[in-house]
Amino acid sequence: MFDNIRIAHLSTVYHTSFILMGTDWLERAGIHAEWKLFASGPDIVNAFANKEIDLAYIGLPPAIIGIERGVPIICIAGGHVEGTVMIARKEFGTLYELKNINAVLAQFKGKVIGSPPKGSIHDVIINNAIEEAGFDISVKNFPWTDFVLEALVDGDIDAAVGTPSLAVAAAHANGARIVFPPDALWPSNPSYGIVVRKELLDFPDVITGFLELHEKASNFIREKPGDAARIVSGITGIVDEDFVLEAYRISPKYCASLPQDFVDSTMAFIPVLRRLGYISGNLSESKIFNHTFIDNVHKGPSHYK
Repeated sequence: MFDNIRIAHLSTVYHTSFILMGTDWLERAGIHAEWKLFASGPDIVNAFANKEIDLAYIGLPPAIIGIERGVPIICIAGGHVEGTVMIARKEFGTLYELKNINAVLAQFKGKVIGSPPKGSIHDVIINNAIEEAGFDISVKNFPWTDFVLEALVDGDIDAAVGTPSLAVAAAHANGARIVFPPDALWPSNPSYGIVVRKELLDFPDVITGFLELHEKASNFIREKPGDAARIVSGITGIVDEDFVLEAYRISPKYCASLPQDFVDSTMAFIPVLRRLGYISGNLSESKIFNHTFIDNVHKGPSHYK
């Protein structure tokens, strides 16, 4: 039995990590968690490689990169889809206004778009969009999302990709607005899932207990967003409830299940990751996903849509 499960999480306010940190649900289930904050998905993969963590909230592209590198991890549940938005100052047109992805991207020819680190889901999605459009647009990567926001406010970059939380923060900081909504650049993209070190698979009671509460927290966010936002605000001590609610509303697709469209969207990253040079080989679905536990916990249709 794991005496203490080491859980990696990000600062993303709509992850169920903040609900589980802000309640006694895990403790009452007999799960003793040690929470560790990381800057990005790639940093979490490195922590897995160094055996520093047992379970993580992470975007699927960096997890795929880690699996291809030989890091012994696997995705056991979903969490959220469509968590990447692109934001820019008010003078730039939005997809709603310009009606066409390439028309929006054309505004940024010769300019710089900020992104979280190389290999993060946001980095992969924007580089793929730029490559498909064939435009000369630079992507500047930052180790922390906070640095992306600072660069946008300071005018060091012209636009940015990141989570809905980044969009809310940028709107408050300098009036930036969303030019690509979360469903535009990569529909159903797996913004995060629950990934574990394979050694944890030998402790099914721990996994099942955690996933039951992860699903409960996902339902809580969807069904009682005000109460959820209050918990998240209290845990972070940085953002208020209205900030969290805004982030929830931008991309409200929360669930713990692993439906086929989640899996298919994930698998579609593999040729893109190869083309971008982030991986060199191929991976089967069974190398990335283990459905056993979540299929027992979440038996009905998914709640993403």
